[in-house]
Amino acid sequence: MTDHLDEERVPQRRLFRLSSWREAKFLAQALRMETVGGALLLLGAVIALIWANTPWAASYEQVRRFVPWPGGEGLHLDLDLAHWAGDGLLAIFFFVVGLELKREFVAGDLRNPRQAALPIVAAIGGMAVPALIFVLFNVGDSAALRGWAAPTATDIAFALAVLAVIGSHLPLGLRAFLLTLAVVDDLFAITIIAVFYTDDFSLLLLLASLLPVVVFALLLRRGKTWWWALIPLAVTAWALMHASGVHATIAGVLLGFTVPVLARNGTGRGMAEHLEHLWRPVSAGVAVPVFAFFAAGVSLRGTDLGAIATDPIVLGIVAGLVLGKVIGILGSSYLMARFTRAELDDELTWTDLLGVSLLAGIGFTVSLLIGELAYGTGTDRDAAAKVAVVAGSVIAATLAALVLSRRNKVYRRLHERSRRDRDGDGIPDVYQPAPEGAPGN
Repeated sequence: MTDHLDEERVPQRRLFRLSSWREAKFLAQALRMETVGGALLLLGAVIALIWANTPWAASYEQVRRFVPWPGGEGLHLDLDLAHWAGDGLLAIFFFVVGLELKREFVAGDLRNPRQAALPIVAAIGGMAVPALIFVLFNVGDSAALRGWAAPTATDIAFALAVLAVIGSHLPLGLRAFLLTLAVVDDLFAITIIAVFYTDDFSLLLLLASLLPVVVFALLLRRGKTWWWALIPLAVTAWALMHASGVHATIAGVLLGFTVPVLARNGTGRGMAEHLEHLWRPVSAGVAVPVFAFFAAGVSLRGTDLGAIATDPIVLGIVAGLVLGKVIGILGSSYLMARFTRAELDDELTWTDLLGVSLLAGIGFTVSLLIGELAYGTGTDRDAAAKVAVVAGSVIAATLAALVLSRRNKVYRRLHERSRRDRDGDGIPDVYQPAPEGAPGN
């Protein structure tokens, strides 16, 4: 009897609930921007795929291999446009990711260890299982195993774009979970790139790259927004990081981590939110689509499609993205609910979570980057990895659309029923509580 009463007194934890009204407003703004970025990313990839498989494919390769500054051997800056897109422009994307991560850990849902544990565990499960599946398909081939991390990443822009198109009536908490999971996923992906895909390492140049990062941080801490100084400092940090052998996009993340999240006077938006608002359109509208254009152009002309379909690298990546993400995210979330007595939020179901787990299988941007780092740009195995990433992402997006579109219809009917009842007698049959901390609560 006592145990029963104690169990009733203990409030049940709710998974994937928004923590505040401000958090919901920030989420809505991020969703609007990422939707546009996802559409542009898809456009860049489609153009590249079509161009690379036309009679004019040679001109596409000429554009990719063009070296704008052939005299930059000293700092390893004699890069072609494809590498400039992956090492240079993508650093802007990772700078925005760094800002996003810093905001989440300082002022967002991840600042609370109890709330942070849920998406972190789901993200770890969603990365570990795909990696294990890839290893099982490629065990015994040490060269192929270098790509073990390719199916572990989630493309936040692409996934949110798909969710925005098909999820007009899906609960906001579901979108919040996808965004938070993708942010944690990005953090682990950045760590993987830094630890496992660094070649020809130079400690001296790495330490030198940290000096402009420190000066960058000090200027921002003093409230200085001297763009004429901050941008050269960022470029210097990027160049030295690139020359050190560590992937240059890590410089973007470090710079993002140095930006203050909270305003100095405690009111208004902080510098991180300001810079994210300023640079997110550049990332979503230029950096990521251009990278997709140069990375996704795989020619299949004269290729044995049967051989590609049975390639262990292709099978490992596709199975990892489509099956591994679902098993990892859904399974780890269930285990958290099972062993911590947590429950899904009242407005969500496990079918909703299945749809989001499928969406997390859209690995595009970072997965393509890891494939290039693992196998070398332009190699046969890199081409196979790109085919697998594109195929796996498309399959995952299609399955997610089928699941979530059906759930969206259910929520739309509930919404319409609630509105009719409210207009009729003022008492809705379906009551959706406002987010905690919302005006009027």
